[in-house]
Amino acid sequence: MVTILELVRIEDLVWVPEYWQGQPPRNRKQIARAFIAKAIYNMDTTRELIDRLKISPALRRICGWQKACNVPHESSFSRAFKEFTESGLVQITHASVIKEHMGDKIIGHISRDSTSIDVREKPMRKLKVVKQKKKRGRPRKGEVRIKEPTRLERQQFMGTQEMLKDLPKACDVGTKMNSKGYKKSWTGYKLHIDAADGHIPISCVLTSASVHDSQVALPLAELTNQQVSSLYDLMDSAYDSPIIKQHSRSLGHVPIIDMNPRGNKERKQELKAEAKRCKFFNFKNPTDIRYNERSNVERVNGRLKDEFGGKMVRVRGHAKVMTHLMFGIIALTADQLIRFVT
Repeated sequence: MVTILELVRIEDLVWVPEYWQGQPPRNRKQIARAFIAKAIYNMDTTRELIDRLKISPALRRICGWQKACNVPHESSFSRAFKEFTESGLVQITHASVIKEHMGDKIIGHISRDSTSIDVREKPMRKLKVVKQKKKRGRPRKGEVRIKEPTRLERQQFMGTQEMLKDLPKACDVGTKMNSKGYKKSWTGYKLHIDAADGHIPISCVLTSASVHDSQVALPLAELTNQQVSSLYDLMDSAYDSPIIKQHSRSLGHVPIIDMNPRGNKERKQELKAEAKRCKFFNFKNPTDIRYNERSNVERVNGRLKDEFGGKMVRVRGHAKVMTHLMFGIIALTADQLIRFVT
């Protein structure tokens, strides 16, 4: 924990005003360090963190308090967490760590994927949209039928911040197919992650649980491209789209995306025949060998949930959930950087 805190140095980015009205905002730097300790030790709640600070002199002094009576009340932690959310402190800290330790390096592979985030929050009630009935048959002579563009098509002509603002962020219900082929549903959000070689998360975007992975590929690629230089983009079949491939090539990357037959029976048979042929001749495609590196992001998702508080989300709202997850992402990033160096 000491090594991670010294590598991150989050207290250097905490801003405390010189003049204020009412009670002074004390202990903001110590509280920021304590929230990272909470993620490192995978604590469930802030109350558990405060109890640990009061009974553990070593942990308390590392965070910045000398005596147990100096540890603030739970309400002070809550106010500080709200301030960190409004200022974007955690995202800025993570970006600075990546820029300092990975900005001057060339990364081989960027693996892109999403993971479900369960929360204790009521999902947003979706409004029923009455769609106009499509006219059947061929259009008349001189008639022009305008097709509404999809979100992925609109993103081709938008900036990074515009794409991020256009993404849904409310809590809702998501459904996806797990690795065993069964459908899994959850209430909450979906965290999209770009991970580099060495299981280091580079950029993250939090959306509603029902957002398809392909709709976040372009803004996530732009955020990653602003942080580091990479060569290959590795994605599963959910990202199989000509728009995503073209955008990856425009950034100077090589897209390696698993093919999605999308109900094409002939294409499915071709993929099965190719897999059998490679297995029979014991032939390994170089593209497949690189695609296997996509497990980097799967390990990042697993470590975030099992070791850094990804399963213990007790806050509500998109902004606060993102702040909670980013504390875990910072701890995970620092831990992987330490392992990478050693």
